Formats: sequence, structure tokens, C-alpha cells
Amino acid sequence: MRFSERKRRQPPAIIIVSLIDILIVLLIFLMVTTTFKQFPAIKLTLPESRQPREGVSDTEPVVVSIARQPPHFYLGDQPVTLEQLQANLHGHLARNPQLEVAVRPDTDAPVGQFVGVMDAVKAAGVRKPVSIFTKKPSTP
Repeated sequence: MRFSERKRRQPPAIIIVSLIDILIVLLIFLMVTTTFKQFPAIKLTLPESRQPREGVSDTEPVVVSIARQPPHFYLGDQPVTLEQLQANLHGHLARNPQLEVAVRPDTDAPVGQFVGVMDAVKAAGVRKPVSIFTKKPSTP
């Protein structure tokens, strides 16, 4: 017994080219409106100082970071060796004779690494005193 006869339906025709255009427009919109998080290259715990000195300078100092784990030295965000540090500081000094250097050591960084940075700064010919980053002590 056949009560009704089923007719075969044809699948609907979808124009895929227009869907690709919409997809590309959405992708461009998401890429333009997305904000990206910037994570620090290295994590440092600065030593505390009871008498911090607020320094104001006309020029931005060159920041050398000392980490406790290798690679120990960073010039800005780039890892360097002591020899590369000295060569880079010499290049900075050629462009700016009034170069200032600031050191940002980790609390647990070896003292020998700090002495190595000081030697590299002196060997590069920097005449201004080197400043050091510290944090204010936490108040109980």
C-alpha cells in the first residue's frame, strides 16, 4: 500500500563564492579589531631598596637585564653575551657620547654576572655612572 509517493528533492544550490567573500571580510574584521597581549621576555624580581632614588634624565638609558638563569644578559629584550654586550654598548656610545646605562638585575642573579656587566660597560667606554633598577620595599 502506497498512500503517497515521495518525490526526490534536489539539494538547494548554494553559491559558495559569495560565502567565501563573507568569510574573508569577517576574518579581516577580526584581525583588525583584535588586541594582542604582550608578555615580558624575561621575568625578574627586582631587589628592594629602603632609599630609592627617583631619577629623571633627559635621555632614555640603555637597559641591561641580568637574569638568574641562562642566558643571563639581555640588552633590551634581546639575549646577549658579555662580548656582544660590550660591542653593542660601544656602538651606542658612538652614536650618543652621553650614553647612560641602567642595570635591571634579578634578586637571585649571581653577583659575578653584575660585575661582568660593569666590566663590559667600562670596557665600552661609558663615562656616566651606571644606575640600577630596584623596587620600593613593601609596606606591612
